[in-house]
Amino acid sequence: MAKIMNDSQADEALAGLTDWHRSEVTIIRTAELESFPQAIEAVDRVAVLAEAADHHPDMDIRWRTLTFRLSTHSEGGLTAKDFALARQIDEVLAAL
Repeated sequence: MAKIMNDSQADEALAGLTDWHRSEVTIIRTAELESFPQAIEAVDRVAVLAEAADHHPDMDIRWRTLTFRLSTHSEGGLTAKDFALARQIDEVLAAL
């Protein structure tokens, strides 16, 4: 079980990320890719990472715009798992 972060812990963890914002118990990032196929490639790469971590983000694809939403649903809030996957998502997006 992952430990739920309190507001100050979540805010501190969020400060270490760029392009992410927090909405209550969810962290969110929107990214615009160069093309629809590139957006699908990003989703595919994140899916592999998420499956390996057994931690699955909500992903929304609108043409070439992706929105990622992370929250540890099983715990009912934000945990270190969310911020670890957010950093991996950032790495995927930076590599495209």
